[in-house]
Amino acid sequence: MSTSRQKILVFDSGLGGLTVYRAIRALRPDADYLYLGDDALFPYGALAPDVLIARVNTVIGEAMGDFAADCIVIACNTASTLVLPHLRARYTIPIVGTVPAIKPAASMTKTGMISVLATPGTVSRDYTQELIRDFAGGVAVTLVGSKALAGLAERALRGETIVDESIRAEIAPCFVEQDGKRTDVVVLACTHYPLLLVRFRRLAPWPVEWIDPAPAIARRVVQVIGESRVEGDGACRATFTAGVPAEASLLDALAVGGLRVISSAPAADAKGYTRG
Repeated sequence: MSTSRQKILVFDSGLGGLTVYRAIRALRPDADYLYLGDDALFPYGALAPDVLIARVNTVIGEAMGDFAADCIVIACNTASTLVLPHLRARYTIPIVGTVPAIKPAASMTKTGMISVLATPGTVSRDYTQELIRDFAGGVAVTLVGSKALAGLAERALRGETIVDESIRAEIAPCFVEQDGKRTDVVVLACTHYPLLLVRFRRLAPWPVEWIDPAPAIARRVVQVIGESRVEGDGACRATFTAGVPAEASLLDALAVGGLRVISSAPAADAKGYTRG
């Protein structure tokens, strides 16, 4: 067994990637981790595509100068649908992305009705339409692009009180009844959304299967970089482009995941970036 620890960089626009980080670390606790949250420009769905691509390349490129990762995980659907080809052309290491789990949802549904709960950016991408065409033939797919839900998840994790009605209103379009059938599978196509999964289940008008992408992403990481290499837990650090978070609830959540917060990430200056 090798004595060197592999390094895994987990990147997201904010806090949603924590759901993915936790799933990966559960399978590879021996690796060293850097969780990189570009919260200075959150939410990514408001960025023009060319701006988003440039931003992700810049932030990850500068982070890689200090943390030479063996694998980069883009724990963000909005970024993955645009930036994966650019990163894979730039780096020779494995790049694992996050895309809507439409294929497993289509195979899982019993009623033939699924919903994809995503950000407006993910809903509008050609890539999402291609997944539906390739893997969901004969299945009725409802695309729901929520403008508010990722922000609600961020605020909840930072300790703010989010009333049930705010969440219920965002998930309500996922639940469709037609010809005596109902939606029975909902794809969580934003890594922020599993942060609210307990409340989704409680507020849903009827029971459905909720697909959290994190376990599948974690399995893919292990598939491309292999099993544990050394004994003992690796070092786990988190950094955010908007600065070190001050909220006690968020710091507690990061600590539960074994993450130690370090100073702001490179490319923290969000000036000059325009919203689409």
